[in-house]
Amino acid sequence: MAAVIESTIKSNPLGRWYIEISDTMKEDSMEICLDIYEYADKIEKMGAEYGGVAEVMWSSEDNVTPQQINEVRQQIMQYEAEEAARKEAENNASPTHQEDGTPNFQ
Repeated sequence: MAAVIESTIKSNPLGRWYIEISDTMKEDSMEICLDIYEYADKIEKMGAEYGGVAEVMWSSEDNVTPQQINEVRQQIMQYEAEEAARKEAENNASPTHQEDGTPNFQ
């Protein structure tokens, strides 16, 4: 059985969104994330406990506005674009050493 991590978008009394995440396989595993970067870090750590195999279920509370959901989506898209650019830069960087440890002279 794969682990399921519940991600719920909520709104505080001041109208600021946040994400509450919990591991359904563990009691009292609730975490609060104030942005997508914090969320990604915590999801990665939770998923690592299951060998990186975890299903994420999204929901939102009734008092969360469409604008707040859109803000979360925008942050997710920005995060994913930054991660893709970072990975591409890593792949295109010329390594300073070859796989056997020999320096790369160019």
